[in-house]
Amino acid sequence: MLNLRHSVLPGFRLSFGITLFWLALIVLLPFAALVYSTMGMGWDGFLAAVGSERVMASIRLSFATAGLSALINLVFGFLVAWVLVRYPFPGKRLVDALVDLPFALPTAVAGIALTTLYAPNGWIGQFLVPLGIKVSFTPLGIIVALTFIGLPFVVRTVQPVLEDLEKELEEAATCLGASRWDIFRRVIFPATLPSLITGGTMAFARATGEYGSVIFIAGNIPLVSEIAPLIIVSKLDQFDQQGATAVALVMLGISFVFLLLINLIQWWAARRHGAGR
Repeated sequence: MLNLRHSVLPGFRLSFGITLFWLALIVLLPFAALVYSTMGMGWDGFLAAVGSERVMASIRLSFATAGLSALINLVFGFLVAWVLVRYPFPGKRLVDALVDLPFALPTAVAGIALTTLYAPNGWIGQFLVPLGIKVSFTPLGIIVALTFIGLPFVVRTVQPVLEDLEKELEEAATCLGASRWDIFRRVIFPATLPSLITGGTMAFARATGEYGSVIFIAGNIPLVSEIAPLIIVSKLDQFDQQGATAVALVMLGISFVFLLLINLIQWWAARRHGAGR
């Protein structure tokens, strides 16, 4: 048996104390400062800061585009992870490394690159404009940018699960006469669902606060392609700190509700998968 008195890490009390202190210092104190700064403006001032049509439109746009990009990444991130795990092909290591490119690439550089590609005179945009598809300076461009920065989260959470998935289960299902769709629906999908939810949640959370890769391709047109983080930065440039913290507090509250719901869904999916074994 493991002797807890001679554990490599400190005991529970010391570890728990350090954990609480670090969380308070890094997470809770900034949030408390955000709430304190917002409370100083009063209820009427808060409603005036966040209730304008421009601010509400930017908040709706931020969460709508973040949700759509996360759903897109759930589908294509799963496909990318599946190909990387199940199929050998030339250049596989290069493709695997390219998945992490959005992590390493500065977000502003990514935004400039995407704008160059999808602008009306860009390499890809010039072929889309004749088809009536305009990407840059529209909400569609925001979705493209958020999909780009969120893809690695889904791939890297699903990939290890697919690698550990026992192929004997699929072979047994095949021997019992199950079709490919039945194998995916009853064997593969339930096993990967918790990791899909985790990856989609991280992609969504990253997308809601994304700034650098979006401001260039969005065009920042009020009531059309202006995101909430840009509103916050604009208010800070105008020395309206309380207005900026008010918008940030609304974003924080909505994000917390979404993450709470997603965590409940993830808990339910993991419990259902565990009960089905």
